[in-house]
Amino acid sequence: MLPTATQPREGLNPPLLLTSLAGVLRQWLPEQRWFAGKGLPVTDLAVVSTTELHPGCLHLLIRSRHAGSRDDCYQLLLGVSRVLPPRLHHAVIGRPSEGPLAGFTVYDALHDPRSAALLLERLRTPGTAGPLRFERDAQTVVPPGLTPRVLDGEQSNTSLVYGDSYILKVFRRIQYGVNPDLEVPRALAGEGCARVPSPVAWFWTNEPRKTTLGVLQPFLRGATDGWTLALQSLASGRDFTDESYELGRATAEVHLALAQVFVPGTPDRHGGRRLAAAMISRLDTTARQVPALVPYVSRLRAAYDAVAARGPGRPPQRIHGDLHLGQVLRAGHRWFVIDFEGEPAHPIAERIRAQAPVRDVAGMLRSFEYAAHAGRPRRPRWAQRCREAYCAGYAAEAAWDPRAQADLLRAHETDRAVYEALYEARHRPDWLPVPMAAIARLAEGR
Repeated sequence: MLPTATQPREGLNPPLLLTSLAGVLRQWLPEQRWFAGKGLPVTDLAVVSTTELHPGCLHLLIRSRHAGSRDDCYQLLLGVSRVLPPRLHHAVIGRPSEGPLAGFTVYDALHDPRSAALLLERLRTPGTAGPLRFERDAQTVVPPGLTPRVLDGEQSNTSLVYGDSYILKVFRRIQYGVNPDLEVPRALAGEGCARVPSPVAWFWTNEPRKTTLGVLQPFLRGATDGWTLALQSLASGRDFTDESYELGRATAEVHLALAQVFVPGTPDRHGGRRLAAAMISRLDTTARQVPALVPYVSRLRAAYDAVAARGPGRPPQRIHGDLHLGQVLRAGHRWFVIDFEGEPAHPIAERIRAQAPVRDVAGMLRSFEYAAHAGRPRRPRWAQRCREAYCAGYAAEAAWDPRAQADLLRAHETDRAVYEALYEARHRPDWLPVPMAAIARLAEGR
């Protein structure tokens, strides 16, 4: 039991709770892969909401501020115990020395099979717990007693797999509003698009306003992500063009469904200039932080100038927004598209705005090049064959060829490579040559 008797709607008194948690969270949060302020100390913490999900388990939304950044809100499920079994030692957050949790061990309850199982029960039987709301698709019955396990390799969120039947994505970095990773798959399922696993349950909070916290979807047993398949192809020397062609068809199928489900954007005769201006701004900002980019700036601007002169291409629509080989799964001979959350660092309003579908195409083309450079030896011709096959597959399904919009495709590839250069310079300097190779190619107009 928690050390203080509480009602779920009220939870523990936030200021008192923070006296226990502030110290341990200041150390633990910056170590998490989903923490936004990599390498920066936490300067301030505040409890947004707290709910006792069950005895010994607290659900919290914590607002964190770190040096040089705006506030971020994180979702935590904290277990509280006097004596922690050895199997949970890897999940320890800390041992508060003051406040209501003094003398207890606080740990990440998502790693606790009991708490994870009880979370699934909440989703199986819709209802409320304080400000939390649990909902389920009326057409789906989730069986009880599914064994949970934490999925390895997550970066932005934490996912739990239940009995190899369902996967629950728990969003870590929270933005107020409906998360696209719930909104888009539900809408596509209603359209009959079978390329995207349909949500079967979800939970959200209404404090301070409606915000998605987690989504439960079918787990594609035996599926492998596109990145892993690409690296296997490279390692074995096997061709990947058939898979790339079918992936292009799958991408186009999803784009066509998105255009049917969501209201398309309004064509803007000034859209090309606005798009080019935004890309140029990102280029100039990145060049000030990545010196290796500076020699290419003037030539890269030419890619954006062409967009300003010719316009943004096809009418804008809802797209995936962060498409690459890690966002697709292949089960049997069929591709599925997942993770419609977009870039968590960007505001939801930006992630859901209508954009050119060729932006998704450019993201996947860049991913083929990343795979070719990650393999040993590097095989740029492999990437080029995959790129051509992917575009051909897209054209066969969509009835328009992204290669016919060469200027726009080059501009979006350039914009993506510039983003990659900044990311690698900050987080993985050894990988910086990968986007720089693309930047050199794109600067020459190829």
